[in-house]
Amino acid sequence: MSGFDTVLMVDWSGGNDRGAVPKADAIWAGVARGETVEDPVYLRNRKIAEDWIGAFLEDELAAGRRVLAGFDFPFGYPTGFCAALTGQGDPLALWDWFAEQIDDAPDANNRFDLAGQINRDLVGGKGPFWANGLKRDVPGLPRRKDGYVNPFPERRLAEGQAKGAFTCWQMAGAGAVGSQVFMGLPVLSRLRRRFDAAVWPFEPLSAPIAIVEIWPSLTVGPAPSGTIKDAWQVAEIARQVAALSAETLTQILDVNAPEEGWIFGLGFERLLRGTPAPLRNDCFALPTGVHWTPVDEAMELLRSRLSPVTGQETVDTADALGRISAATSFARRANPPLPNTAVDGYGFAGGRPAGAQVLPLVQGRAAAGDAPGAVPAGQAIRVLTGAALPAGVDTVILQEDVTVRAGAIHFQGPIKAGANTRKAGEDVVAGAEILQAGRRMAAADLALLTATGVSQVRVRKRLKVGVLSTGDELVDAGQKAAPGQIFDANRPMLLAMIRQFGHVPIDLGRVGDDADALRARLDSAANKVDAIVTSGGASAGDEDHVSAVLDAAGAMALWRIAIKPGRPLALGMWQGVPVFGLPGNPVAAMVCTLIFARPALGLLAGADWEEPQGFDVPAAFDKRKKAGRREYLRARIRAGRAEVFASEGSGRISGLSWAEGLVELPEAAMQVSAGDVVRFIPFGSFGT
Repeated sequence: MSGFDTVLMVDWSGGNDRGAVPKADAIWAGVARGETVEDPVYLRNRKIAEDWIGAFLEDELAAGRRVLAGFDFPFGYPTGFCAALTGQGDPLALWDWFAEQIDDAPDANNRFDLAGQINRDLVGGKGPFWANGLKRDVPGLPRRKDGYVNPFPERRLAEGQAKGAFTCWQMAGAGAVGSQVFMGLPVLSRLRRRFDAAVWPFEPLSAPIAIVEIWPSLTVGPAPSGTIKDAWQVAEIARQVAALSAETLTQILDVNAPEEGWIFGLGFERLLRGTPAPLRNDCFALPTGVHWTPVDEAMELLRSRLSPVTGQETVDTADALGRISAATSFARRANPPLPNTAVDGYGFAGGRPAGAQVLPLVQGRAAAGDAPGAVPAGQAIRVLTGAALPAGVDTVILQEDVTVRAGAIHFQGPIKAGANTRKAGEDVVAGAEILQAGRRMAAADLALLTATGVSQVRVRKRLKVGVLSTGDELVDAGQKAAPGQIFDANRPMLLAMIRQFGHVPIDLGRVGDDADALRARLDSAANKVDAIVTSGGASAGDEDHVSAVLDAAGAMALWRIAIKPGRPLALGMWQGVPVFGLPGNPVAAMVCTLIFARPALGLLAGADWEEPQGFDVPAAFDKRKKAGRREYLRARIRAGRAEVFASEGSGRISGLSWAEGLVELPEAAMQVSAGDVVRFIPFGSFGT
């Protein structure tokens, strides 16, 4: 199936006309085409909404565009209701039935009376529908669930997996969706027939128009201040769906729910929330009046303002080591799939009381990989570790506790029923969530995925990070260095760190102290990388061209962070690509990369915010620290105590090689003496 050119998202309403002034709890429509998201459209009642949707679809067809049209109410009812009402199991027959039965005008409709009539016909007026929103009583429709009878499930299977889902049987009250179904299915029935549209998941989506059940609340967060929630949600979910690749869309639509229907994106919520959206030019802006930013505040600003910029792809599970999961993975099969034995021994049914026990042995044995057979009651079978338990076996006794004689096993009880066995699904049940989106997959994750039958996973494409050095004083190792020049140590260090973080490092070379050359290099890089890391020129001096060029572009914030070593970070956007301008001193560049750039790049790559794990250990040093800045000291562990490098100078690269991690000292003034507890963060906790 190919992708769609246009995504239409409609937030429906089961109530009456909402008036000329746009307001919440009305009908809103959002439209997205590729990266273009149109302003939400307010539709005051269902007649206007149906006319607008019809005209919109006509225009899209005339333009040769395929449309995925989403509506935010259930497309079907729990199992059995459709057949009970229409005599057919086809949910689209139920759509047509509602279209024939519903009378709808902008200021009045018969939804409550119809619900009462269905109750009287099916359950003698005691259900399945309840909650009357009218002032008058409706025969057969209880206002509350007093004496309520429902011969059908309370919720569809999809609703059982969607947090906070309301039952479709509730016709009125806060959050109720019952009226939306009554008043929405007739409209969808007419639109389907008018445009020969395909309905998911009931029909193959081969037609130019597909009608899909989508709940924005699954993936759309709170609306920005001053906006109407429903209007914000339809635009945002349209953007999310339009950003999906055709491959990802096909994966999400691969659902088998022929009677009840399904909610688009269920199980893929984090993938949808993480569809790349352009970062704002002001995403690095500091609050007014901020001059010195504490480390924790700086990290929280990054955490709250950055979002994934990478796309997705599907890879074999065996090739997913180190990749970032883009969608929640669910167990396709239980682990273990069948009850099995945990030991070598003999299996039989039920426990045995104290005293001498004798059980005749059946012929053969059960070993790992064998197809389970059956064992008659009162008999036993030889079983080997990992073997599926034959029918009639639920208990195993260790072979060391058994004597085999004359075709029977002899042992002393008691033995507890179920001893030495593993239940089916004891580790993981089929359908269970086993891996969330945003996780960087380790070898153990691949084992879990494989054991539960997941052969392929959806992952983020690797983040491409360009590394650029700046400064006239730099030359590459191997070149001749003039007096006053130094070898560029930062670029190879940063490229290696980017690779260790799991991203794709792109060497952007180095540029001198030339603003035009720097702009040209950034222009070239913006077309081939997802983020840029520079070193040098990040402060506010005459030759600090990184900050000057970003500032001139109108998308730069100079963060003076209360940290040592480090302090200046030039953060900005260049043609939509985030730029992290690091200090030029190698120690400061490395520390700022570990503390700030590493988790920020992880977010851009689609990973969760990654906090390094520190450990409290005794100090093997003395130090007096002033108040005001958080300090990171190059350190290593010897004899269970943290040693620190003899010099704190930012140019002492030998200290980076000497160290095995960092000692973190808080902002407050303190006197550290040998034996005092300090926090040590090993480099391994940063992924390096």
